[in-house]
Amino acid sequence: MTVKNNLMAAALVSVLSVPAFAEDVSIGVPTWTGAQAIAYVLGEVVTTRIGGTVEYVPGNNATIFQAMDQGEGDIDVHPDVWLPNQESFTKQYVDEAGTVTLSSNPYQGNQGFCVSQDFAAANNITDIADLGRPDVAALMDSDGNGLGEMWIGAPGWASANVNEVKVRDYGLLDFIEPIRAEEAVKTARIKDSIAKGEGYAFYCYEPHAVWYMFDVVMLTEPAFDPEQYIMLQPSDDADWYENSMVATKDDLKQVQIAWSNSLESRSPAIAEFFANFAMTADDVSSLAFEISANGREPAEVAKDWVEANSDRVDAMLGL
Repeated sequence: MTVKNNLMAAALVSVLSVPAFAEDVSIGVPTWTGAQAIAYVLGEVVTTRIGGTVEYVPGNNATIFQAMDQGEGDIDVHPDVWLPNQESFTKQYVDEAGTVTLSSNPYQGNQGFCVSQDFAAANNITDIADLGRPDVAALMDSDGNGLGEMWIGAPGWASANVNEVKVRDYGLLDFIEPIRAEEAVKTARIKDSIAKGEGYAFYCYEPHAVWYMFDVVMLTEPAFDPEQYIMLQPSDDADWYENSMVATKDDLKQVQIAWSNSLESRSPAIAEFFANFAMTADDVSSLAFEISANGREPAEVAKDWVEANSDRVDAMLGL
């Protein structure tokens, strides 16, 4: 046998000795823009750097965590877990069931309530309590029902439940109507209210595209006090609203990804990448801005980010 044939035979044996299977992952995609941005960054790395296949699956927090717990590949990863907002899910599936892994590389999030800078300056609004002033509430009443509207989050968001309790415990219910709607509705309302010089308040958080899109300010709240922050979610207690008490600002958040433990045996390279994955709050804000404000597709934005941050991606992949 010639040297060339020997080399070909050795190469064939080497190829046949390596498990030949394509790694794949189903990525959950919640409704908020930051989560969408991270989801597509994860997918871009999997497809272009690992050579795997990706399916993007829309879902809320409960749906995504339940699917990760089942471990059948319907949804394998949650791209943006906010803690302690989603702590009821992590306690159930990470701590108790042990079916989901939580990343150890979080970025920091900050939550509160915002109004436009112009509205705040014109009416001396600096604190959440100012929204309970009758003159301010009247300026926020766009439908004439006697209550000012404040967006508290989208349906299915754990943070929206927190904010509903806050509106009550801050003593605002006689003046403010808490509104749940998809985030696109909130964004359109901010733009419209600023254009018309109207009052509008909304749940806001960092990172988020809103800080690049509009001139807004986060209102002060009582400093975080764990004794005044007793929050139960519907998965904890059917009477969560009655049995919760939240009368302080949220503590700073830890935000990370979570994935199904079954992924480690089905797609080990992807699971290893997820364990090393890390982004900053500024990364997420800039990505969200490109999607929300500039109308770009998440996949396109993610592709550009991965190409521009190849060294960081290499580190996540252990290269």
